[in-house]
Amino acid sequence: MSEIKHPAHLEDEKNPIAELQNVWERYGKQASYVLLAIVVIVVGFFAYHNLVSEPNEKKATEAMFRAEQYYRLDSARLALNGDNINAGFLKVIARYGGTKAANLASFYAGSCYLKLGDYNNAIKYLKDFSTSVQQLQERDYGLLGDAYSELNRKDEAAEQYKKAGTYFEKDELLSPEYLFRSGYLYESMGKTQDAIAMYRLIKDKYPTSQRGADIDKYLARLGVVQ
Repeated sequence: MSEIKHPAHLEDEKNPIAELQNVWERYGKQASYVLLAIVVIVVGFFAYHNLVSEPNEKKATEAMFRAEQYYRLDSARLALNGDNINAGFLKVIARYGGTKAANLASFYAGSCYLKLGDYNNAIKYLKDFSTSVQQLQERDYGLLGDAYSELNRKDEAAEQYKKAGTYFEKDELLSPEYLFRSGYLYESMGKTQDAIAMYRLIKDKYPTSQRGADIDKYLARLGVVQ
């Protein structure tokens, strides 16, 4: 009986199981560490969210309740600083930084400082605020414009009013008002073309608004004849 000869290429072919074992022996420990690190990160994220972030958010929202009431009553100082029992917006920001409630408290704080005539602090807190809620972000830009304007920082005020007026175009009440303020400031600085651009936006987009009704006279005095 003749000897069965295996083809040379089969003899040279590597055993896949043995190959896997070799790979695991070489890299298994590192892979285990990477996997463990991923598990720790994921578990840590959910633990932080459930045990720290979410409870802090709830506490911050509850702490703001009385301050918001003072704000609606136009009691800016009490809204900012709180009373002997309840926290004000400043304390909410200090205690619960990073929460959504603290972010909103920055908007309220900036608005309160603006009412109190402390325009630098108004700018500080209004700039710290940001939101995806367009109406609120529009208002924030507008209040920044007010604060810069009160400090006679006309360039910055005009830019903030422009941002406010073009941010949420569906707002047919505030958008034309902010555009007008921007245009008026540009005009006062001799920036005629910028002023014309703002006035034209009002004429084109908000012709039936209060500002739109008499915008032609502002364009006419800048040499724009209809």
